[in-house]
Amino acid sequence: MLQLECCSCNAAAGRHKPRCRSGTSSMFLTETMRGYRGVKYTLFFFCYCFWVVSAVLIAVGIYAKVAKEKDVVDTLTVDPALLLIVVGLLMFLITFLGCFGALRNATCLLKTFLSILAVVLVLQVMERTETLMMKGVVRYREDQDLENAIDFVQKKFQCCGVENYKDWSRNVYFECSESNPSLEVCGVPFSCCIHLQNQTVLNTMCGYGMQQQQEAAARQHIFTAGCLQRIVLWAQKNLLLVAGLTAGLLLLEVCMMGLAAVQVAWIHRVRRRQKVSEGRRAEERKERLWFPAFADFTEE
Repeated sequence: MLQLECCSCNAAAGRHKPRCRSGTSSMFLTETMRGYRGVKYTLFFFCYCFWVVSAVLIAVGIYAKVAKEKDVVDTLTVDPALLLIVVGLLMFLITFLGCFGALRNATCLLKTFLSILAVVLVLQVMERTETLMMKGVVRYREDQDLENAIDFVQKKFQCCGVENYKDWSRNVYFECSESNPSLEVCGVPFSCCIHLQNQTVLNTMCGYGMQQQQEAAARQHIFTAGCLQRIVLWAQKNLLLVAGLTAGLLLLEVCMMGLAAVQVAWIHRVRRRQKVSEGRRAEERKERLWFPAFADFTEE
């Protein structure tokens, strides 16, 4: 806690000798407390908001995990429900460090919180979207939630695969080889198909054998452009929205890192001043010691 070290002016031998400057100390305390409280509670507010969001992610992930079929393959990289739980738990722990460290002025927790945020920021910049999308193509059919998510993206952006429709050959079900016993060999998911406006019955076999056809011929029945290219084009058309959201999230993380660093520096500054003040008070106590001029210190 920030404290104001006050002392009174004592008189000795009829002469007043002030021990400290109360006006300077009061001014320093007022300025310090205003800035410190602003940094402290702003950091706590941001951490608390993310803490609530992490609790919601955990609840949604658990609900999706319980409602899912029990015979599916659970992999962190391809299971959205498990991914939500893990991300929610990590956010919960990280934001708890920030909340508790900000309220209790714990420099150790604040430094840990600052370090973890820095690592997360670096990982966000280094992570490649193409690699994650290709993992989803490879793991297609292994998780129902992942399958629905990929189908939604391909329908929404009218695309097929990551770079082109032949990327589906990397999936064991759509692999274009003679040794593949799957009925969907050399095919693509039905979400790649072009649906007519007057079509009332969904043809789930429309993508069979499309990888064997040339792009010009396949374009008559399916979308041949890759989803990565389509997403990039959509981002370019909505550049202001995408740039605003991305910059907002990155700026919020950087802002939280800055607030944590400022609070740690402020705590160290106040502790140094407290040590100096304690040293001065110790010297004052020594000066107050008075012994008679002719005191006898010999033992009887």
